[in-house]
Amino acid sequence: MPGIEKLPIEETLEDSPQTRSLLGVFEEDTAAISNYCTQLYQAMHRIYDAQNELSAATHLTSRLLKEYDKQRFPLGGDDEVMSSTLQQFAKVIDELSSCHAVLSTQLADAMMFPITQFKERDLKEILTLKEVFQIASDDHDTAINRYSRLSKRKDNDKMRAEAVEDVYTSRKKQHQTMMHYFCSLNTLQYKKKTALLEPLLGYMQAQISFFKLGSENLTQQWEEFLGTIGTSVQNVRREMEEEIGQMQQTIQQMETSCDPLYAPCDPDPVHSPVCRNLTRKQGYLYIRNKTGLVSSSWERQYFFTQGGNLMQQGRGEVAGGLVTDLDNSSVMAVDSDDRRFCFQVTSFDGKKVVTLQAESRKDCEEWIATINNISRRIYLSENAEELAARVNQSAIEAVTPSPSFQQRHESMRPSSKGRVGRASSISSVGSEPSPALSVLSLDALVAPETPIQFDIISPVSEENSAQSKTAAQSGRRSNPFGESGDSTSEDSEDSILHQLFIVRFLGSMEVKTAESADVISETMRQILAARAIHNIFRMTESHLLVTCDCLKLIDPQTQVTRLRFPLSSVVQCSSHQDNKRLFGFVLHSASGRADSRTICYIFESNNDGEKICDSIGLAKQIAFHSEMDRKAVEKRKEEDKAKEKQQEELSKQRQIEKDLEEQSRLIAASSRPANPAAVDGQFLVLSNSQSEDSDAGEDGKKKGESEA
Repeated sequence: MPGIEKLPIEETLEDSPQTRSLLGVFEEDTAAISNYCTQLYQAMHRIYDAQNELSAATHLTSRLLKEYDKQRFPLGGDDEVMSSTLQQFAKVIDELSSCHAVLSTQLADAMMFPITQFKERDLKEILTLKEVFQIASDDHDTAINRYSRLSKRKDNDKMRAEAVEDVYTSRKKQHQTMMHYFCSLNTLQYKKKTALLEPLLGYMQAQISFFKLGSENLTQQWEEFLGTIGTSVQNVRREMEEEIGQMQQTIQQMETSCDPLYAPCDPDPVHSPVCRNLTRKQGYLYIRNKTGLVSSSWERQYFFTQGGNLMQQGRGEVAGGLVTDLDNSSVMAVDSDDRRFCFQVTSFDGKKVVTLQAESRKDCEEWIATINNISRRIYLSENAEELAARVNQSAIEAVTPSPSFQQRHESMRPSSKGRVGRASSISSVGSEPSPALSVLSLDALVAPETPIQFDIISPVSEENSAQSKTAAQSGRRSNPFGESGDSTSEDSEDSILHQLFIVRFLGSMEVKTAESADVISETMRQILAARAIHNIFRMTESHLLVTCDCLKLIDPQTQVTRLRFPLSSVVQCSSHQDNKRLFGFVLHSASGRADSRTICYIFESNNDGEKICDSIGLAKQIAFHSEMDRKAVEKRKEEDKAKEKQQEELSKQRQIEKDLEEQSRLIAASSRPANPAAVDGQFLVLSNSQSEDSDAGEDGKKKGESEA
């Protein structure tokens, strides 16, 4: 090493400008050393902090790897190979953590301690001596100036002694301080070399020992293990690349095949037909929620069927919630004022109604078909989709049934004595053939090409039109809804029986006979099959009001009477044997011999159809007894009128006889001789009375002749 520069301690007492100039150079060098040492200390402290952080992170990694078995992963939590591999890595990293902890301790002792001692002790000592030397130098200058201002004229021993004492003390203090300051600066020139080299030496020795420890403990033991793990990682990476390639190919195929499905409109029915064999379905739908008395809002939710329930689930929700029970429920397409492709699901008891909207007509029809299949409990069978397909196929084949040979053979037999039922016969439609069916074939009940009416249209439209013409001629405004405003409300108020049922109109068709009890069963089969073939799911919901006078179909929203069936026109009513919610009645409208028609109406109710048929039968019984009472009252009134008329004739005859007797008496009185003359005015009075009696007699005679 080259020679080290030193400050001359011998010249500290002289304190010459050259010495002060050389002191300034050493002070600049000390400041530079202090600045550089501070930066080096910060860099080494970062190394030390990083090593401590690395040691803590390595220890944390080892602890997390050991706790892998305790974690509950939703996917792949039972991989024993992965668990054992991570346990092996935890052991390796644990040994590395120990090595890093040893390295941290060595860095603290061999690197950080020397440079910290140099920075905190040596450099601060020099700074302190510099301040003390500066104060002593200032005190010495002050004492010299005070001593030099002593006056010659006023020689004061005391003041001179004090000034001399101050100069002596300050000079001694400055000299001693300066010597110690120079000594520290000279020592710093040696310490700065050791202070810079010792930390670096300790850092390198610590790193060498760390690498030696790792090489001895890790390389030989874990070399094979690391090679095996590397091979496994390469295999996993290769499988991942193959899977990525397959997923990219699948994405391309999906983009090509699903391109027509991106548009919300209905796809081509040839390439994407409506599937009616589903027993499970899921997808996004809009549900209508009421926000007020007349206002509502639509919310998009994810709906899915689970068993016999309709569930909904919003985004971010863990599980779905129940919307309604689909067992024995009813579904139909409805018209909304502001939405398309809407359908309505009604629970089995009719208390809950849910209105939903699909994205397309195909989606709407599939949802309706799925809910219908679930409502029939097809999903409980083993092969639910095959059973649904058979049910739909049988419905399609049932549209135009061909009578069997046995039925046609029986229809050719001579008809036995028919069963005469009452007008309100309430029966249950069964699968076994009835006596009427053995006489009449299916063609005799319903013609194969008979049109089916799926909307509610009044069968007495001609009568309504005639009534509207009559009302127009009389100047009275007609009701546009087909209601009669004069007698409808009065009949409803005077009726003893009032029962209201929620029904949905399935269809109506003209039948050939109303005497057979199987005509309603055949009509049900024809209408349900036609609905299945023509994809007609919409059903008009109404309120059926049963009274003793008539049956009314009332709009539940506007309370307007859609149809009114006179109870006397209802021939029979019955329900389905298997599906108790289906019922129908036969209506015979006889406006004239040529215009008489027999129409069968089919409905679906929320309640038991037999109850509705029983209610109609009860109404007909009450109406029959009321009619009998009315006829008896009318007969009694006619007898009373006949008696009153007979009494009037007798009273007239007596009056005539009395008038004739009076007339004969007057005639007899007028035929008597005249009275003799009297005095004064007596003659005049008698003559006047006689003239009056004669006039009255003539008038009575004429009256009697006219009455006779």
